[in-house]
Formats: sequence, structure tokens, C-alpha cells
Amino acid sequence: MAMQTIDSAAKSVIISINPKSGATDNQAVARKLEGLLRESGLEVHVPTEIASIRKLASELHQNGQLRAVVAAGGDGTAAMLVNELPFAFPLAVLPLGTENLFAKYLDVSSDPEQLCELILDGQMASLDVGRANEKYFLVMCSCGFDADVVSRLHSARKGHISHWSYARPIIDAISRYRYPTLRIQADDSGEVIKSKWAFVFNIPRYAMNLPIVSDADSMDGKLDLCTFRGGNLLRGLFYLGGVIFRQHRRWKDTRLVKFTTLRIESDEPVPYQLDGDPGGQLPLNIRVEPGYLKVIVAKTWISQNERVPQNTGLAQPH
Repeated sequence: MAMQTIDSAAKSVIISINPKSGATDNQAVARKLEGLLRESGLEVHVPTEIASIRKLASELHQNGQLRAVVAAGGDGTAAMLVNELPFAFPLAVLPLGTENLFAKYLDVSSDPEQLCELILDGQMASLDVGRANEKYFLVMCSCGFDADVVSRLHSARKGHISHWSYARPIIDAISRYRYPTLRIQADDSGEVIKSKWAFVFNIPRYAMNLPIVSDADSMDGKLDLCTFRGGNLLRGLFYLGGVIFRQHRRWKDTRLVKFTTLRIESDEPVPYQLDGDPGGQLPLNIRVEPGYLKVIVAKTWISQNERVPQNTGLAQPH
């Protein structure tokens, strides 16, 4: 694993709060973190606009003062910051969203005292990220039915959401989604995989802890593809059961591929989603960016996920 320790001279922390994350207003948790960091001798900024965050982070980074940018929200909040800031920065995660898959992977809770200690300790791991049509994702990308559900949910979203918020979009997708055929080619292999469902993982996490690709590794320089060939609700329920009982890898309907580049297209409109947020419509070009993400983690997490050392240099601006 590529590891680094933040320079002790870096004393400034930016907290980015997503006011719509999760089922309730969790800004009080972020404000508690702000107070703890200030009491610890750090300078804390809480800009409200992404343009202000981008400008301030760039200035602090250039001056060697940026200790961390805190994503106070869900997976989409963390991904938004990685996409908006034009350099690899120390990311800290305060999980206040609905699923918080990335934070669960990092064993980070919503306890502000725990996160304050991690920021003060300053240990970073270098993780891979995926890049889909020039947009980064940290957790996963998918095309098909679940992306259609995500698109329907966000088109009607007006505020905080919970797991129950997905009920109506799921019902609508069941009655309207037509399962167009996806054509997928990995690493210019020449082989075209045809499927109705496609999931790409950077880390081994999905909603409700479904083990679709339980061995995905965010530090192997690869992304993991899982496809299912059948296209209707009954097949979808069958696949769900297979995933729950970890039987899906044995089926001819299932393909699992590790890759560095991927192309997904279809002759019909098909949505895709990135880290739980709508991404757009196919076609989709995906590639891995090895070691791009610098994320603050506990020493225990680093020791449990230790890998062969890699290049520790910060990634170049994009």
C-alpha cells in the first residue's frame, strides 16, 4: 500500500457539508467536528459553495497548509469533492448519508471525535479510483435497472432521503424499465460481452452490503466488472438471491472481469449511476486511476489492508 503522513505544518481543514445528505439534518455533527478541530489547534473553514471550496483548497494546498478536506455527507459528497478539486488532496470522510459505503469500507463512523483524532494523526492511504466519461467515482458504477431507479429518485428528490425513498422509484422502474442489451468490451480484448446488467466496482461494497464482487480491491490498479445476462424482473430476483447466498459466480449468466479500461454501449437509451448519483446515458468509457485518491484512515486500517509499497507521489492535476 502507498502510505503517507500529512506534514505536521499543515494546520488548515476545510469541511464541506452536504445539507441534503441522509434522512435527517446532520449539520450539528459536522459543527461538533468543527469545534473539536478548533480546540485541537487547527484552523477550520466551512465554505458553503463549491467554488469557494475549490479556491480556498487550492490556495491552502499551494502554501502547504491544507491538512484535510472533510466530506460531511454521503458517498456522493466525497465523490463530488474529488471531481471538483483539481489536485489529489487529503480527503477525510464524515459519513452522514443514506448508505455511506465508502466510509464503511474505511471503517469510519459518524463520531466526530473519532474523525478528529484521525485528522490529527494524519495517516493517509493511496487508493485507486474509477473514471467514467471523465468523472471520478470512488465506490462503483452501474448500468441498467438500478441506475434507472437512481435516476428516478433524484429527478423527484426535494430534500433528505432514506431507504424508504427508493420504494416508489423501484416500483416505477419495475413497471417501465425494458432491459436493453449492453455491449461491453474490456481492455481492447476484442471480446464483446452482451448483458442486461453491468456493475463496476472499485471497492467491495454495494447497497444493503450485497456481495456482488466481494473481493474487489481498491489498491490493485484494477476495477472489477460483474454482468448478468438475463433481462426481466424474475431473472433479477433470481440474481439477487444468488448474490445473497454467494452462488452467482458459478452461473453461465454471470461474467466477472478485472480490467483497466472498459467500454459500455447500447442501441437504446440506458442510464448509468456513479456512487449513487445519476451519471448520464450510455455510451460509457471507464478506466482506473491507480493510487489517485489520498484518504485519511486509521493506522489499524492501514495495517489490516497493507500491500506491497507503491509510488507515493501525489497525482498530477487533472
